[in-house]
Amino acid sequence: MAGPKPPQDRHHGLLFTPGFNDRILWRANQLRHWQHYVADNPRRLLLRYLHPALFRVQRDVCYAGLSFAMMGNRFLLDRPEKLQIQCSRSLTPEQVAQEVQRAMAAAERGAVLVSPCISPGEKAVARAAFAARRPLIILLENGFGDFAKPGGRLFDACDEGRLLLIAPWQYHPERRAITREQCLTLNHYARTICEAATPAIAREYHPDNR
Repeated sequence: MAGPKPPQDRHHGLLFTPGFNDRILWRANQLRHWQHYVADNPRRLLLRYLHPALFRVQRDVCYAGLSFAMMGNRFLLDRPEKLQIQCSRSLTPEQVAQEVQRAMAAAERGAVLVSPCISPGEKAVARAAFAARRPLIILLENGFGDFAKPGGRLFDACDEGRLLLIAPWQYHPERRAITREQCLTLNHYARTICEAATPAIAREYHPDNR
């Protein structure tokens, strides 16, 4: 518009509040997902109020000689049986299905599944565990920021005490492609967690004491 700008109207308030969400939606069904997220906000807020320990980042937690940042149910580390899930990217769909079946059979017997959930096979196992509401420990490449909280199905799994998120490294705000060395390290940490004969850690939360 040409010419001088009119003075700002300070009497009728702002059109948008500071920090409003002006995200542009590009993908199909993205609007529906955001509408569900906004509608579900009160429930998530209540659950975070009722079970704050499950949604609080706990830093410098030592387990099996390693130091992690964690969010979720730390009691899962005390389970007597933990199964590492490591699937090669070269697995065929039939082999992936076999790995999912093996993992779910162990979970049915009470095992906690432990994995970075990076390869397609590992992600398939994680999806099956979420669908069957089985306990899962996920190792993350990125750490937790100051305002970190789980979203989507991770939120409900966290609230129900069947999820623990573990991060061995510091948080970084930029997106990074995970390296092969990091994948190997995360798999090594998963194996160490499953094989450790470590005394029970401090229990801030127990799913039977809700």
